[in-house]
Amino acid sequence: MKVTKAVIPAAGLGTRVLPATKSVPKEMLPIVDRPAIHYIVEEAVRAGITDILIITSRGKSSVEDYFDRAPELEERLLASGKEELYRQITEVTQMANIQYVRQQEAKGLGHAVLCAKSFVGSDPFAVLYGDDVIISPPDQPAIGQLCAAYDRYGLGVVGIKEVTPQQILRYSSLAVEPLEDRIFRVTDMVEKPTPDKVLSLYSILGRCVLPAEVFSILENTPPGAGGELQLTDAMRTITHTRGMTGVDYVGKRYDMGNKLGVLEAIVEVGLAHPEIGEGFRDYLRGLCGTL
Repeated sequence: MKVTKAVIPAAGLGTRVLPATKSVPKEMLPIVDRPAIHYIVEEAVRAGITDILIITSRGKSSVEDYFDRAPELEERLLASGKEELYRQITEVTQMANIQYVRQQEAKGLGHAVLCAKSFVGSDPFAVLYGDDVIISPPDQPAIGQLCAAYDRYGLGVVGIKEVTPQQILRYSSLAVEPLEDRIFRVTDMVEKPTPDKVLSLYSILGRCVLPAEVFSILENTPPGAGGELQLTDAMRTITHTRGMTGVDYVGKRYDMGNKLGVLEAIVEVGLAHPEIGEGFRDYLRGLCGTL
């Protein structure tokens, strides 16, 4: 069954990027001239997803505003002859059928995904973590690579990458077996493992495709790491009952909940930007000479 629905959990407090996120949601932090959430929605749309639910929380109305029409601004741009800017901001509002629901309490990623139960119904769905921007070739959106694996194997899919031994303790750790190029069978997983519980250096990074049965599992899953309802714990149950696959997706992931990740995204996307890339590259060359 083709995956046409996506859930973007974007309710986190962004404590690792304070004080900026006291008033600006981390999903709205700009990468050159677009907020992080734009890149995530665009990735889903390029993969053929038509219906998107963004999970927000208090203080994040700017996320909704970004994908809404702005008549006064649009009129001013047209009156000033700025048709290209007008086209860009109106295209944003037409990217997909985007809906919103608030997570009223910060109870973890699993709880945020559970808020999407009525939106998803009985369909398989993609999850694109609101912290993670993944830049990949235009014809290979990361979530599209996972959807292709779901079509091929009929099992839930997680997007995976190898990380450092230090990072694995903050993320998740997976037991994997190779199936084909960049695709693995996932046989076990653990969230935020202690050093003696590390299964491998492969971790879930930012993307997954799940069957709707995950909701009934989440409803019966006790709080896990950090006292929160962990999506990884529910996926572990699916791994043990039906099995899951993992895709080492093509693309570079930027952690927008991390100050260094934000800077990396700005620099690398800026260098490829058609408008300012060349000038930015010249600036960095000069700057490097002073370091």
